Amino acid sequence: MKKIIFTAATVLSLFACKNEKTEAKPGTMIPAEDGVVNMNEDKTDSKDKETIHIEPISHATAVVNWDKAVFYTDPVGGAEAFENVDNPDFILVTDIHGDHMNAATLEGLELGDKKIIVPQAVKDELPTSLQQNLMVMNNGDSMEIDGFTIEAIPMYNLPEADDAMHVKGRGNGYIIEKNGKRLYISGDTEDIPEMRNLKNIDAALVCMNLPYTMPVDQAADGVLAFAPKKVYPYHYRGKDGLADVEKFKSLVEEKNNDIEVILLDWYPEM
Repeated sequence: MKKIIFTAATVLSLFACKNEKTEAKPGTMIPAEDGVVNMNEDKTDSKDKETIHIEPISHATAVVNWDKAVFYTDPVGGAEAFENVDNPDFILVTDIHGDHMNAATLEGLELGDKKIIVPQAVKDELPTSLQQNLMVMNNGDSMEIDGFTIEAIPMYNLPEADDAMHVKGRGNGYIIEKNGKRLYISGDTEDIPEMRNLKNIDAALVCMNLPYTMPVDQAADGVLAFAPKKVYPYHYRGKDGLADVEKFKSLVEEKNNDIEVILLDWYPEM
């Protein structure tokens, strides 16, 4: 595995994909404004307790507060989508599609010298105004930043094909790790071996939408294989509306009730 060391404060961004807005299905979602969930298993009130919160913005876009650090994943929707959240320390972008990469949003965030971690294909698409902020990671790269380790994980469609919407090697999923806690962000992927073989994942954001990524039963099989402690279905709007994340929850929990499936509202506008 390649390793990149970076010591300055850095920003990670993730952006949105090609999905159509259609009527939402009812479900027992936690509303977005109430959807900040503590990933830390330690419930003590210690002042020094490290906490991790995941807050949905929309579709593939989230804000992760990890102790004192703030991550944005695939920020899209304009800077106004982030008016009521903390400014980022890290930004992660997974792929070139518009629901993950949006130059106008990145420019509107006024990042200064903070870094945006991207695969090479995203760097190639972004304008000159953002190039000084970009730090390239490709599949297999690892980076250390201010106490965090970031790994770039493959994300792609199956079967592999040159004309797939997500070809292997173009985009990144990510693992963020600190003090033994590991958060996996799938990006646009299917039930690939690299996901199934993950180890010691505390929380995972896992996509599921047709025809772009995978159906809920395939997503459930993949999650059962790597068995994260918590899993958050996200990126679940497809051509025919929202994927049945309640079914996903049932499929996972009936086979492994040690995995907690957390349903947040990623589509508050619907």
